[in-house]
Amino acid sequence: MNEEQLITYYNKFNEDKRLKTKHAQVEYLTALHYIDECLKQTKEHKILDVGAGTGAYSIPLLHEGNDVIAVELVKHNLRTMQMKEPKLDARWGNAMDLSDFADNSFDLVLLFGPMYHLISHEHKLLALNEAKRVVKPDGFILISYCMNEYAVITHGIKEGFLKQSLEEDQLSSDFHVKSKPEDLYSYVRLEDIDRLKDDAKLQRYKIIAQDGMAEYLKKEINSMDQETIQLVFNYHLSICERPELLGYSRHVLDILRKDEKNG
Repeated sequence: MNEEQLITYYNKFNEDKRLKTKHAQVEYLTALHYIDECLKQTKEHKILDVGAGTGAYSIPLLHEGNDVIAVELVKHNLRTMQMKEPKLDARWGNAMDLSDFADNSFDLVLLFGPMYHLISHEHKLLALNEAKRVVKPDGFILISYCMNEYAVITHGIKEGFLKQSLEEDQLSSDFHVKSKPEDLYSYVRLEDIDRLKDDAKLQRYKIIAQDGMAEYLKKEINSMDQETIQLVFNYHLSICERPELLGYSRHVLDILRKDEKNG
C-alpha cells in the first residue's frame, strides 16, 4: 500500500456519501446488524474501530451508548470525524501497529477499511494479529474484504477490460486479480480469507456476503421506494450467510474469535 496515494484518494473520495446511497445501505445495515448481534454477546461493549474513515460506524455506535475508540490513518478523514462528533475518542493510527492499546482491551474490533488497502498477505496478517492481540478472549473481530469476482465481473466484463487485464498481467491465468504493492485495492477469494484466519490462529464465528446482489443492482435499488428496499434488505439478510453466495458479493464480512487453544 502506498500511503501517500491512499491519503490523496481519500482526500477526494466521499465515503459518507457512498454509504448513504440506497444500494450501499445494504452493505452498511448488514454490518450494523452483525455488530449488534456480536454486542449482545459481550458485557462491556468496548469497541475499537480501526480504519474508521469519517465515523460512519463509530459515531452511531457511540450514540447508542457504546464505549468507542476510532483509529484512522488519513488525517483529512480524522479531522472530519472529530468535527462531526467531538465527544468521540478519534486518533491517528495504523492498523498494523496498535501499540497504543493493551492486550485484551476490546469486546469488538472492527477492520472495515484496512484489508481493502493492505496489499500483501503479510501486511494483512500484521493487522489481523494486532486486532487479535487487543480483543478480549470472548470478543469478536469483524473484517471486511473486497472480493475478487466482483472486480473481474464489473471492471473486466461489464466495463470491457478483461482481455487487457490478462495481457497486462493484472489477472492470473485463473482470473485472480494480481494487486501490486503500489495499488490502492486488494481483491481476495475465500481461500485467501481462510489462509489469513488460519495463519492468525483465529476461529470463525460467521462469514457473510455483506452486500450480496446490491452492487450488481444499483440502478434498480436506487429507484425503489423505501418499502420495497426494506423487502430487498430482508431478503438479503435471509440469504447472506449462504456459502454459495459469498464469492460474488462485493464485500465479505468475516467475524472471528480467538482460538481457545491458541489464545
